[in-house]
Amino acid sequence: MKSKRIIVIGSGFAGLSAASLLAQAGHEVTILEKNEQAGGRARRWSKDGFTFDLGPSWYWMPEVFEDYFALFGKQVSDYYDLVRLDPGYRIYFGPDDYIDVPADPDALEALFEREEPGSGPRLRAFLEQAAYKYRVGMTDYVFRPSHSITEFIDLRLIRESFRIQMFSSLSKHVRKSFSNPRLIKLLEFPVLFLGATPQNTPALYSMMNHADLTLGTWYPMGGMYRIVEGMVAVAREQGVKIELNTEVTRIVVEGKSARRVETNRGDFEADIVVANSDYHHTDQKLLDPPYRSYSPKYWENRTMSPSSLLFYLGVNKKLPAVKHHSLFFDEDFELHAHEIYTDPKWPTKPLFYLSAISKTDPGAAPEGCENLFFLIPLAPGLEDSEAMREKYYHLLMDRFEQIIGEPVREHVILKRSYAMADFERDYHSFKGNAYGLANTLRQTAFFKPKLKAKKVDNLYYTGQLTVPGPGVPPSLISGRVVAKEVIKDFG
Repeated sequence: MKSKRIIVIGSGFAGLSAASLLAQAGHEVTILEKNEQAGGRARRWSKDGFTFDLGPSWYWMPEVFEDYFALFGKQVSDYYDLVRLDPGYRIYFGPDDYIDVPADPDALEALFEREEPGSGPRLRAFLEQAAYKYRVGMTDYVFRPSHSITEFIDLRLIRESFRIQMFSSLSKHVRKSFSNPRLIKLLEFPVLFLGATPQNTPALYSMMNHADLTLGTWYPMGGMYRIVEGMVAVAREQGVKIELNTEVTRIVVEGKSARRVETNRGDFEADIVVANSDYHHTDQKLLDPPYRSYSPKYWENRTMSPSSLLFYLGVNKKLPAVKHHSLFFDEDFELHAHEIYTDPKWPTKPLFYLSAISKTDPGAAPEGCENLFFLIPLAPGLEDSEAMREKYYHLLMDRFEQIIGEPVREHVILKRSYAMADFERDYHSFKGNAYGLANTLRQTAFFKPKLKAKKVDNLYYTGQLTVPGPGVPPSLISGRVVAKEVIKDFG
C-alpha cells in the first residue's frame, strides 16, 4: 500500500480518533487545529488557581474509551484515573427538594419505590430493555457508516428496529412505565445531550438510561481534558503531526479531488481530507459552490441542537449543599423546551445545570474554594450580547442562591461567560449550536449529513454533525467509522 498524505481539519475527539487510526494504518497524517489547544470543544482554561473544562463535563459509557485506547495497546489508566461518582448527580425541584441519583442498583430501586410505589420492578424491566437497546445500538447501529438505507435493509435489523423502538418516541416509552413527574424528568434528562426533546427523540435512546443509571457517571481526575491529553499522546505515538493555531480557509478541489488545503499559515498538500471542523462551515465556506454537498436551504431546515450560555465561576468559599453534577428542574421543562425548539427566544424561566468538579477534584480550585460551571440551554441563532449574559447571570444566581440557601454572588472572585458568539468565533459553529445536529427521528442514521462528500471523491466528514451523532463517545466512534471508510476506499 502506498502511504497517503491525509489532512484532518480539527482536533476534536472525532478528529484525533480518525487521525490516530489512519496513521496506524500507515498514512502520513497531519491535523490542522484552528485554536491554541487540541481537543475541539473539550478545551481547558486555567486562571488564578482555578481550572475549568470549557466543554464536555459528563463521562458516560466508559467502555467506549477503553475500547478506543485498546486499539493501540493502551488502557485508560495509562492516561488518567477514573472515579465513579456516587451520587451520580443531584436533581433539584426547589429549595430543600431534590433527588440524589445513587450508583448502587438496590438504592436506585428504593428511590423509585419511594417516589412511586410499585415502580421498582418496572424500573428493572425498563433498564433491562434499555440494556438490550444499548447492546444492539452500540454494535449493529453505531458503527455503520449510514451511506444509505440499504445498509439497514436486513430482516434481522428491521425486526430489531421495531424491537428497540426506533420509530416511537422516548416520551411515550417512559410514560408507559412511570407516572411520577419527578421520575419522568430523571429518565428523560439524558436525551437533552442529544439536542432534542423527549417527544422528538426515538425511544431507542432509552439506552442512555442504561448508560446513566447502570454503567454510571464517572470523572477523570484532572478533568475531561485528560482524555484529550491521552488521545494526543496516542496520536503522536502513531506519528500524527498536530499543527495548532492553523485555521483552514479553503479546500482546493481539482477535478473531483481535494488536492490542497489553504490556511492562515500556508498551504498543505493532500491526497485525502477528513473534516472534523463544523460540517456546515466546511460545506458552505471552505468549498467552492460547485463542490458543496448541500444547499443553504438544506442547512436552514436542519434541527440543530441547543446552544448554551455558560458561566465559569471561581468562588472563595466551600458550598456544602452542592454536588459534582446538579440539575435544576425547579421551573417548567415544557416551557423551556418550547422556547428552544418551537418559539426560539431567550428563555423566560430557564432550567440550568451546574458542574462543580472541585467536589471530586480538589486540585481544580485553590484551598477553601469551589470551581463552578453553569450551563443554560438556549435556542441556536439568538442575538448574543453582554447585556443579555448579565441579565441571565443574575437570574440564574437569584435562583441558585434561593435553592441552596446561602449567598454565592458576593463570593465570586473569578467569572467568565461563553455563549453563541464564542461558539461561532472559536468553532465556526452553525448558529452557535453547542452539540451539533439534534438526534431527532428525521435526523438519525442515514438521514444525517453524509460522512462522505457527494461531489469530492476524497473528502470525508466526522464529528457531531454526521454519524453517529452528538456527545463525546459518539464523536470518538465517528472518528473510528470514518477511518474505516477511508481505509476501505484507499487502503
